[in-house]
Amino acid sequence: MKELICIVCPKGCHLQVDEQNDYQVFGNSCPRGAEYGKNELLHPTRVLTSIVKVTGGNHHCCSVKTNGGIPKEDIEKAMELLKPVQVKSPVHIGDVVVSNVCGTGVDWIATKNV
Repeated sequence: MKELICIVCPKGCHLQVDEQNDYQVFGNSCPRGAEYGKNELLHPTRVLTSIVKVTGGNHHCCSVKTNGGIPKEDIEKAMELLKPVQVKSPVHIGDVVVSNVCGTGVDWIATKNV
């Protein structure tokens, strides 16, 4: 039995996941917690945040995030992809900065207008 704290919402439910019994989840107060507990053991992912350089704008950088979860084993590669990236102003919230990060179908998107 694995013990986790759910990070889907601010409640922070204390989950127990039974690996021996088809990854049944106990302690969740909503269905999202059950899904999180199972996925966290089978295929953990994280939404990432960072910044990229901006040229020609009133700010020198723009915040970005992934529009979905990246497998934990690809986090380092996903972050490395941003090092050489420079976007040209204007940048709008939701603009794709890097597409299909590590072949996952997830994109780095802008979270700030510059």
